Amino acid sequence: MSRAGAELRIMFSPGRVQLVQEEVVVPGLKVLVTGATGLLGRAVCREFQNNGWLVTGTGYRRARPRLLRCDLTDEDAVRGLLVSVSQPDVIIHCAAERRPDVVERHTDAAVNLNVHATSTLAKEAAVGGAFLLYISTDYVFDGRNPPYGEDDSPNPLNVYGRSKLEGERETLRHCPGAVVLRVPVLFGEVESVTESAVTSLWLKVQEATESSTLDHCQQRFPTDARDVAAVCRKLSERARQDPSIRGVFHFSAKEQMTKYEMAVAIAQAFKLPSDHLIPLTEQPAASAPRPINSRLNCSRLELLNLSVEPRPFTSAITDCLWPFTPDKRWRQTVFH
Repeated sequence: MSRAGAELRIMFSPGRVQLVQEEVVVPGLKVLVTGATGLLGRAVCREFQNNGWLVTGTGYRRARPRLLRCDLTDEDAVRGLLVSVSQPDVIIHCAAERRPDVVERHTDAAVNLNVHATSTLAKEAAVGGAFLLYISTDYVFDGRNPPYGEDDSPNPLNVYGRSKLEGERETLRHCPGAVVLRVPVLFGEVESVTESAVTSLWLKVQEATESSTLDHCQQRFPTDARDVAAVCRKLSERARQDPSIRGVFHFSAKEQMTKYEMAVAIAQAFKLPSDHLIPLTEQPAASAPRPINSRLNCSRLELLNLSVEPRPFTSAITDCLWPFTPDKRWRQTVFH
C-alpha cells in the first residue's frame, strides 16, 4: 500500500533560502500470489491491487503476460522467484491441485504441488521474513460431526484432503508465523464455466431437453472467491501489525446447499426450467470419497473483525454466469 508522507527540503534560489514541505510517496507493500492464473488467484490479485499493493502473480502452464512463470515444485526456481521479486512482504499461496478425483489418479504430481512446493515456500518465507498465507480446504475434515472449529481434529477422507492437511503442517512447521486459511468450494468470475464445480452446474441447467442427475447428499457451502480474497487481504494487513495473527482460520459462506439445490437456484435466478434436474441421494462409487457435511465454524475470524459478509449465493452466481448466457445483450452489459 502506497503511503503519503511529508518531507522538509531546503530550496535555494538567487538571494533567497526557503524551507518547503513536499509530499513524498512511500513505495507500496509487495505481495506475491501463487496460482494467479486460477479462480482464487485472480481474485486475490485484483483485491490487493485495488487496495494499493504492488502485486506479482505467478503461473505455470497457464502463465500469461504480466505474470511470472514458475514451476513451484522446483526449489531453485522458487528461490529465484523470491529474489526476482526482491523479497515480498506477503505471500498468498493459492496454487494447488484442488480436484479430488484428479488427485486420486495423479497422486505423485498432486503431492509434489500441494505438499513439497508448499514446504519450500514456507522455508523461503521464513528466511526472507515474509508473511505467508496458505489456502487450505474444508476437506481436511470427515464431515461426520459439523460444524468444525479451527482446533478440531482433521480426518480427511480422500488423498486431496490428506495432501492439503500435510501442506498445512509443512507451512506451520517451517514458518510458525504463517496463517492457514481453510475455505469450502469456491466459485467466482470464471474464464469458463467448467473452472468451478459450482459454475459448471450451468451446463446441467441448460440441458433442459434431457434429465440430469445431481448430488443431493453432500452439504456444501458455495463461497465467492472475491470474499475469500478480501479476507486474505485483511489477514495480511492485520498480521503485519499484530504477530498474534497466526495459525489456522476458517472462512465460509453460510448458505448450505447440495449440488442439486445449487442448480435449482441457478435455474430460478435465470428464470429457466429445473424439472429436468433429478436429485441423487447416493454418492457415485467411482469418485473420491467426500465429506457429507464439512461446515466450518468461522468464529475466530469473526471475533477479530477480520471476516467479511459473504455475498448471497443467488446474486453472486448471477454476476458470475452473466457472460455465459445465450443473450448477447448480457455479454455487452458485462464487458462494455
